[in-house]
Amino acid sequence: MSSDKPSDPSKEDLKSQSLELDSKSGWQKVFADNLPTVIVAVLMAAGVRVFIVEPRYIPSSSMEPTLQIDDRLLIDKLTFKWRKPERGEIIVFNPPPYPGVDTSKVYIKRVIGLPGDRISIHDGKVYVNGNAISEPYIASPPAYSLPTDPTQCPECFQPSQISLVNKQVSFTVPPSKYWMMGDNRNNSQDSHIWGFLPEENIVGRAFYRYWPFDSRTGGLSTPTYEPSATK
Repeated sequence: MSSDKPSDPSKEDLKSQSLELDSKSGWQKVFADNLPTVIVAVLMAAGVRVFIVEPRYIPSSSMEPTLQIDDRLLIDKLTFKWRKPERGEIIVFNPPPYPGVDTSKVYIKRVIGLPGDRISIHDGKVYVNGNAISEPYIASPPAYSLPTDPTQCPECFQPSQISLVNKQVSFTVPPSKYWMMGDNRNNSQDSHIWGFLPEENIVGRAFYRYWPFDSRTGGLSTPTYEPSATK
């Protein structure tokens, strides 16, 4: 009567299994050692996006020619924590509620009127405090006038805001609000439609165009206005 004895694993099999275990344990060790770093990096990236800098793209032509459709920008979300927006800056914001305005989307426009400014628009020019401002960055002069029609920008026609100075009718930007306009004046859903922008709706300041990589790549400059034109 014969009996079969279980054969012992060969040295080659044992060596192969040992190498496989070593490989797995080595990979797992690397993963375990680096996991905290990866988590911290992800959290830091998320924190940067939420609190410091955020990428955005341009979906419409409302800021042409300055910004083109599909331009990619960086938005600075810190600056306005310690200072107020300045005239001419391009900012990203949540639009105020208004019929036909999608408040789930963010807008990007240029700051034209600051709190306390008197604004009027006529003869293809924007007047701030009674003086026309020079705007070489716009696509074309505005083809509308304000304040003339109470059905357009009803918020601008509040009795407390309308004034007549030097035979010019204007409206005053209320405290903690801004008058925003797209550079493509006749194709922009901006303050001339939905009124004043509350300061708390501001997301940040557009400061750099990084894509497409061409001659327009670089920082977004803020225009300077003649002092007499805004005082």
